[in-house]
Amino acid sequence: MRKRMLGKQRNGGPEAGAGLDRFDAHWRWAVLLFWLVIAASMVVARYDLIRVFALGDTDDNMRMMQVRGLLSGQGWYDLQQHRLVGSDIHWSRLVDLPIAGLKLLFTPLFGGRVAEQIAVTVAPLLPMLAAMAAVAVIARRLVGKLAFAIAIALLACAGSAKGMWNPLRIDHHGWQLAMLAWAAAGLTDPRRARGGAVVGVATAISLTIGLEMLLYLAVAGAFIVLMWIRDGAEARRLATYGAALAGGCALGFLVFASEANRLAVCDALSPVWLSAMVAAGAIAVVLAQVTPASLLGRLGAAALAGAALACAFALLWPDCLGRLEQAPAELDRLWLSKVREAMPVWRHGASTATAILTLPVTGLVGYALMLWMSRRDPARLLIWIALAALGALATALLCWQTRAGPAAQLLSIPGATALAWAAALWVVNARFMAVRIAAVVAIALLVFGLASGFGSAFLPGRPATKGRQAISAANGACPTLRALRPIARQPRGRVLTFVDLGPRLITVTPHDAVTGPYHRNAAQIIDVMRAWRGTPENARATIERYRIDYVLICPNLSESTIYRSEAPQGFYMRLIRGRVPAWLRPVPLPAGSPYRMWTVVR
Repeated sequence: MRKRMLGKQRNGGPEAGAGLDRFDAHWRWAVLLFWLVIAASMVVARYDLIRVFALGDTDDNMRMMQVRGLLSGQGWYDLQQHRLVGSDIHWSRLVDLPIAGLKLLFTPLFGGRVAEQIAVTVAPLLPMLAAMAAVAVIARRLVGKLAFAIAIALLACAGSAKGMWNPLRIDHHGWQLAMLAWAAAGLTDPRRARGGAVVGVATAISLTIGLEMLLYLAVAGAFIVLMWIRDGAEARRLATYGAALAGGCALGFLVFASEANRLAVCDALSPVWLSAMVAAGAIAVVLAQVTPASLLGRLGAAALAGAALACAFALLWPDCLGRLEQAPAELDRLWLSKVREAMPVWRHGASTATAILTLPVTGLVGYALMLWMSRRDPARLLIWIALAALGALATALLCWQTRAGPAAQLLSIPGATALAWAAALWVVNARFMAVRIAAVVAIALLVFGLASGFGSAFLPGRPATKGRQAISAANGACPTLRALRPIARQPRGRVLTFVDLGPRLITVTPHDAVTGPYHRNAAQIIDVMRAWRGTPENARATIERYRIDYVLICPNLSESTIYRSEAPQGFYMRLIRGRVPAWLRPVPLPAGSPYRMWTVVR
């Protein structure tokens, strides 16, 4: 397993060889050093945003509010966001822990505000270290001992994946990507028991956090079964995988499942998925114990067990066979179908699609090369097939939802690393030094350019019309502390505002909101969407139902374009045109404020 896959590397003499050996001997420290350098560059690049606490994504703001609630005494199993009306959040507390720990650690030294800035800066960088370690391990095992440096460099250039670890990006996706990377690493482990345990533990942690990576993790588990079918000696990997999966999910459920997630819901580690994972883990352990002697016997046993598990799930939990959100049709029509990250990658234009797809496509080319080179080594071939299948699956899912981009880029790293390493070894064996140097530079520019999607720079973007410029300006200005400070100075109340503004509003002002973009809160989202689209009378009924004190809009914010295009005579457009009902009184805001605000008159 540890032999170099792509051939022998020519060295530059005894001194060069000794230097490479020392670098290889301390590769773990090298990974840590690379992480420190990359992390420092990310902090410097985003320092101005960190300084003004610019949590740009709704989920990052909501995560911060969950942490604040926990540190203020909110129950461990209570994940309701009480600053939003009936807001049930389907996350777990697991990702809250590093953020809360950092805040607790630094508050006595610097005060709460600075401690939060430190927490939202450092916390996202921790899973990046875990992911870098995982891709480094994969590269060393399958490509070459020193190829880990290429793998880390490629990951540092992967814009979509790296973006999940940027300072301020405290949402749970960064940790899920890290666990996905370790699940892939476990498939490559020559020590079978350890490899199975790694895949099982990584799967359990990821599912405890959320179900976004469920499909990839299921594929990883299926390949552990295929390894066992091909070779009965893989029973130890299968057994430890099953035990770690069942035990890890049971522990994750007991410690982290919220009160709401203890019901039979489909979108989190609830009794639905707990029963499925425990059953799957138990079946894996039993299969490993019996291990029929023949390949056909193992294949038949696995097929029978898989069919039984699938049938049991379908009979026990038929409601969870469709979309896990179980969103009403009206919610999908009014909101979910409009979410940009839920759209196919091609809907975002050629420039964005190129930036996201270049690294996954490069990785698939590398996987194809490795499948060809491994064709006479069945054990190694199956490992490369497993990694290639994961990468191909994530890339294919981009045709369904753009949110698969980070996983597609992460899972392409082993293939892209192998491609770069093969090219590098070809260069090393070139006869002339000048050719080697020129080729190394060309390969580096090509491979890392592909990783960062450099081709998108040469493609035409969407034309910068006045309308798009206005939208961009509003998206940049409205969430800022400067814009929201005058809003925060108003007497505390409940605000009717855009769905996407709700989490930011409650994070940096004392006001409450109706809802945020979270599918479990379908009734509230539908009510807000209807309020902006409908008549003033309907809006007033919604305001009374939720006991609203203020109405707040940010003209030209992305969400507002939906109301502009779909309801040109609706309540929002009436406010924009100055047709304000008598039951709203303007709130004076500073000149240049991107907001318009009214007090509800009763």
